[in-house]
Amino acid sequence: MAEVILYHHALGLTPGVVAFADRLRRAGHTVHTPDLFDGHIFDRLEAGMGFVRELGFGEVAERGARAVEGLAAELVYAGFSLGVVPAQKLAQTRAGALGALLFCACMPVSEFGAVWPKGVPVQIHAMDADPFFVDEGDIDAARSLIEASEAAKLFLYPGTEHLFADSSLPSYDAKAATLLLQRVLDFLAVR
Repeated sequence: MAEVILYHHALGLTPGVVAFADRLRRAGHTVHTPDLFDGHIFDRLEAGMGFVRELGFGEVAERGARAVEGLAAELVYAGFSLGVVPAQKLAQTRAGALGALLFCACMPVSEFGAVWPKGVPVQIHAMDADPFFVDEGDIDAARSLIEASEAAKLFLYPGTEHLFADSSLPSYDAKAATLLLQRVLDFLAVR
């Protein structure tokens, strides 16, 4: 079974993120869910991003890095939206990564190094008409990553919702989230 670190999105460590982690735990995986916001939870992305700006993006990334201190190097790094930043950075830069799961976001590989590490598999999951993912360049970053790595897969789901796999939010899409979860479990089963 895999050991996973799952970073939350800009709304904080919501009950839906915890529920997603619990689904992975019930399948036998060890899942760490660090709270990068010290207990703050927001009901609107604008409020959550305002909090992030106050903290500083660098501080959020640093909190993500501190969360793996003391953990084994052989981790699967996962993140929802904002949580993709520390997940992708660590998957690219911390030796021993077993894989990456990027939900609703993807950064250009060049943000964290010249290339994606050889042999580190990655899945990217998003809705095909999510304005954050499509209009802000994440889909282009994902496609570039797919071209650069034989171990990368992009899964697009029909819809416009950004945080569609967080069951505690109005944006939750049960059908897409169920398929995402199955693909994630299949990914983790071989790590």
